[in-house]
Amino acid sequence: MRQRTLVLIKPDAVVNYHIGNIIDRYEREKFDIVAMRMLEMDDCIASKHYAEHVGKPYYQRLVDFMATDRIVALVVEGENVIERVREIHGKTDPKKAAPGTIRADFALSKTVNSVHASDSPESAEREVHVFFSETEIYQPNHDIDFSVFDGD
Repeated sequence: MRQRTLVLIKPDAVVNYHIGNIIDRYEREKFDIVAMRMLEMDDCIASKHYAEHVGKPYYQRLVDFMATDRIVALVVEGENVIERVREIHGKTDPKKAAPGTIRADFALSKTVNSVHASDSPESAEREVHVFFSETEIYQPNHDIDFSVFDGD
């Protein structure tokens, strides 16, 4: 089933120059990146994105971490993309993440863990629209014949 998911490349991965390496993992799986932007997470965005965590003991620490520097927000689309992206990311705790996953390769701790991905179709639908309007999400065209441009 073709799905969309939200991916956030977190501040630790951004400042440690892992954006390209992380995006490469999705492209190797032939996922479509249909929206992308770099931004700073502020309290307003954080309270929408992490709505289910507001009031929990770790909430403010999470928001403070996410506001330390820029993040990259992506909408990634593909077959069973929600489950598959979470597999590519690995377990939240990088010490428990499988070798070769993003968190095993780049994360520093359970909190400073390089990436976020939606955990269900419902959360994906909600989270995508915290960061992107529907008009900012592209519909991929896999039927382009690039050979018509090869006149050299």
